[in-house]
Amino acid sequence: MLKWALIFLIVAIIAAIFGFGGAAGTAATIAQYLFYGFVILLVVSLIASVVRGGSRR
Repeated sequence: MLKWALIFLIVAIIAAIFGFGGAAGTAATIAQYLFYGFVILLVVSLIASVVRGGSRR
C-alpha cells in the first residue's frame, strides 16, 4: 500500500510540473488516503502483535 502511495505521489508531482492541476490534485488526494490507510493498518498490526504476545522465538 505504501508503494502505491509513493507512485501516486510521483504522478502528482509530475502532473503538477506539466501543469495538469486537476490530475495532480486527484493523484495527491489518492496518495494521501493510501498513506493514511497504510499508517492505520500498521498501527492496528502492531497493537495486535503486542496483544498476542509478540513473536516468541
